[in-house]
Amino acid sequence: MVKKKIAIIQARLNSVRLPNKILLKINSTPLIEILYKRLKRSKELDDVIIATTRDSKNLIKFLEKKKIKYFVGSESNVLKRYYEAAKKYNANIIVRITADGILADPKLIDAFLRKFSKMEIDYLSNQQPVSYPDGLDIEIFNFKSLKKAYLLAKKKYDKEHVTPFIQKNKIFKKYNIMNDEDLSKIRLTLDELEDYESIKNIFMFFKPNIDFSWKKIVFLIKKGNIKLTNTHLQ
Repeated sequence: MVKKKIAIIQARLNSVRLPNKILLKINSTPLIEILYKRLKRSKELDDVIIATTRDSKNLIKFLEKKKIKYFVGSESNVLKRYYEAAKKYNANIIVRITADGILADPKLIDAFLRKFSKMEIDYLSNQQPVSYPDGLDIEIFNFKSLKKAYLLAKKKYDKEHVTPFIQKNKIFKKYNIMNDEDLSKIRLTLDELEDYESIKNIFMFFKPNIDFSWKKIVFLIKKGNIKLTNTHLQ
């Protein structure tokens, strides 16, 4: 049976530190659209869905205008939002991406998906421990495990953060991918204004191309060709 593989991006607008951050623009394109377009270049994914909340009206309006598929669900129970979105779009395998990870790399996701497909596991990530740059977080799990987590998780934290219940329970078979070099100190996530400036510097270097690899970014940062303004943040 062919399994349907879907990336679900969790996104909302009421971020405390940088409000409406995913609608900030680089080269006239909102960040959420850049992330969506990058993920659509994946060879393994069957679809990309934005999972948002009722309060994110401007985001929903934008997604409708661009004809981007989305799902509206619970604001606080993100685990429920993921479960209902995956169910609606008939996902067998789910790739969890957060909207903070604007630089998510479709080739890296494809490599992880191929690994997941070859192994008899429920959950795969590069999170335990972290060795990839901050912002390149990838989690992959099957629908059966997501449903189990949704039905069994009771703690507020587990519901807010989607995967902790899977991560800490031995009933799930898990696998972690480590990078050859620990690059976890390189910050490519979007939380603060300085993160936005750093991400903008990366895209301006490659302009107008948005299809560049995470390895190329790291190489150019190390060479000093791309300047990060957020190195003081942790």
